[in-house]
Amino acid sequence: MSSIVATTDLTKRYGSTTVVDGLDLAVPEGSVYGFLGPNGSGKSTTMKMLLSLVQPTSGEVLLMERPMNRATRRGLLAHVGSLIEAPPGYGHLTGRENLRLAQRLLGLSERQVDQAVRTVRLQDHLDKKVRNYSLGMKQRLGIALALAREPRLLILDEPTNGLDPAGIEEIRELMRRLASRGTTIMVSSHLLGEIDKTATFLGILSQGRLIFQGSRADLFQAATPDVVLRCSDPPAAHRLLAARVPSTLTGQELHLAGLGDHHVAACVDTLVSHRIGVFDVRRREQSLEDVFRDLTAGGRL
Repeated sequence: MSSIVATTDLTKRYGSTTVVDGLDLAVPEGSVYGFLGPNGSGKSTTMKMLLSLVQPTSGEVLLMERPMNRATRRGLLAHVGSLIEAPPGYGHLTGRENLRLAQRLLGLSERQVDQAVRTVRLQDHLDKKVRNYSLGMKQRLGIALALAREPRLLILDEPTNGLDPAGIEEIRELMRRLASRGTTIMVSSHLLGEIDKTATFLGILSQGRLIFQGSRADLFQAATPDVVLRCSDPPAAHRLLAARVPSTLTGQELHLAGLGDHHVAACVDTLVSHRIGVFDVRRREQSLEDVFRDLTAGGRL
């Protein structure tokens, strides 16, 4: 699968502070790429570098297999839509007037503007002043402005910030519709539940470094959930295994952290050899949020 966005050793420093540290991103064309990380992890700075709003300290950005530089910037960005930080728009103008202004500046057709408005379902609110829009409506206007040029790539930075559950569901459904039509979407968020319902590919950033990139299935395969073990004498089992593996006794269950299958089998053999009956051994179920929290706390897989 070809990458519509690719970076090599992408780095941004402000003085002695490294905000983005050697990123090698690969965003597959046609995917919804969930760009995850705690607040302050470098997501917004990375997206601004992709859009040439911030110049990298070092490294390279490729969009649509072409390097982003002064000579190519205008041509590349003609195929990219974006919503970064606050939604755009002049509050004293109506939604329609904001769209007409963008149409003239970008040389867009009537059809392109109308299609973008219908995609975000804003056609019934175009004659309202933007200052009277709800936050969700402002986000939809911003996405309509980004979509009007019919981009191959749409970059959204925390598009559901400040929205209520209904607004979040609106944006989520919009991303699904756009992806089904072939638009590649790169969306950053610290809301795991939101991304889990839409993304087909994930990149996880922690302290400016990319600590995971791949599909959701790849992520869960790479993570090693705790083993929960039930046996005939939990306190004795805990004493026996504590010196060998990280373990916690919770009620009548023993939790063994970070063990592969072979190590789990060795622990069971040890217990059985000491005449401790083993009743049940299972992996603890993990949500995307569990895996994300584990990874970003440690900064690595």
